[in-house]
Amino acid sequence: MTIDWTSFTPWSALLGGALIGLAAAILVLFNGRVFGISGLLSGTWTGQAGDRAWRWMALLGMAAAPWLYRLIGETVPPVQAQPWMWVVVAGLLVGFGTRLGSGCTSGHGVCGLSRLSPRSLVATLAFMASGFLTVFVLRHVL
Repeated sequence: MTIDWTSFTPWSALLGGALIGLAAAILVLFNGRVFGISGLLSGTWTGQAGDRAWRWMALLGMAAAPWLYRLIGETVPPVQAQPWMWVVVAGLLVGFGTRLGSGCTSGHGVCGLSRLSPRSLVATLAFMASGFLTVFVLRHVL
């Protein structure tokens, strides 16, 4: 796996981060909800009937974002194919970690840190350390 540094621009990363922060702020201000993807996703099935529509719309918006980005003439980096078994194992580990940590990276990292939550700081540091360790193991051990 390599990073295409010629396509990376700090401005697109800054714009993406700003849009995520803006979406999270709008959701908290106008809906009183935290923008955590794991909670958003689980609420599509377990939430109350009147609470599901905005969750589905948010998920559809995230799924449609690359397609909309292409419509304005930009290129989306290609997804590197991985063996399906690794994808399943990774998804299960992320789901387990999300339940164990009472939230995901977006909930703790974006919303929790902006609220100065100590629990979110610990969770975000644990997520980052796990990510660094995973990359190290995948690149240098396996």
